Amino acid sequence: MKILITGANGFIGTHLIEAILARTSWQVRTLDLLDSNLAAFKQNERFSFTQGDLFKMDAWLDEQVAECDVVVPLAGIAKPAYYVKRPLWTFELDFEHNLKIVRMCVEHKKRLIFPSTSEVYGMSSDTVLTEDESPLVVGPIAKVRWIYSCSKQMIDRVIWAYGQERDLRFTLFRPFNWIGPRLDTFADARERTARSVTQILYDILTKGEVSLVDGGAQRRSFTWIGDAVDALLLLLENADHAADGQIFNIGNPDNNASIKELALAIRDALAEMESTPPALARKAADARFVSIPAATFYSSTYEDTQNRVPSVEKIENLMGWRPQTAFKQAVRLTLEAMRPQIEDLLRTP
Repeated sequence: MKILITGANGFIGTHLIEAILARTSWQVRTLDLLDSNLAAFKQNERFSFTQGDLFKMDAWLDEQVAECDVVVPLAGIAKPAYYVKRPLWTFELDFEHNLKIVRMCVEHKKRLIFPSTSEVYGMSSDTVLTEDESPLVVGPIAKVRWIYSCSKQMIDRVIWAYGQERDLRFTLFRPFNWIGPRLDTFADARERTARSVTQILYDILTKGEVSLVDGGAQRRSFTWIGDAVDALLLLLENADHAADGQIFNIGNPDNNASIKELALAIRDALAEMESTPPALARKAADARFVSIPAATFYSSTYEDTQNRVPSVEKIENLMGWRPQTAFKQAVRLTLEAMRPQIEDLLRTP
């Protein structure tokens, strides 16, 4: 099987490629602006990388889609800081430029595995979010944060319509707060554009003070990237075509925790890491947590949902997948994998 992955240098892409090359005989062709996370794969004869801008690569993309069996378009904006700062860019990449890839898959009759998002559920009133039943509820237009959710929801609907009217073979998957190494960089955290795990870790290490948006009361269902990639491999394998025409939540409902609980877990995991230097243990133990209004941290156009819990019954029943990694273990695994970056940061004057 030949697989085309765009956005290959990102968090999901690098972990998925690593698993494909280690555990299958599949070939992987990739595209991204950068290759900073891909060096380990370049000697593998089943891996190829093209450096380029998705916005300018239509002819190349069409050729690759025609030659591959499955397309996984992972290029997109997935950071709340960007939703409110660059909403048009968010829309252009997450909807417009991925839509052209969807249409190429229709034209060439190729299978599409597309990343939706847990954010499409928005502020749904459902306690547990189900793929085919939960309403998708977002806030007012002035709350620009929702442009990401709306862009993803609209492309979900277009993909579904192409499946209905033009026989597109597709699977949509909705990540619920996947965590692990390479999620963001400390450079992102310096600019305050990193997502929660990296931002909290960076703030503990550099400032000893963590800013918790609205006190960190928001709850998410944190999912270890290794569990998530196991699910993606099952979707790619698609035994008995069980994933065709389906939407799947990929998350860990047992790992539902508040952002403040995440911060505390990161602090504790830092202090308890094997061979933790005394200075790092003290820095972690002394970390302070400060509540900051969302309008101050992001802007007045930001709005958030207070809880997000996935049902995973559908993917368990159809694909045999269920997450295995507990919340605190996932945090510890993330920090252990990031030890070199942590040590480099601590050595920086």
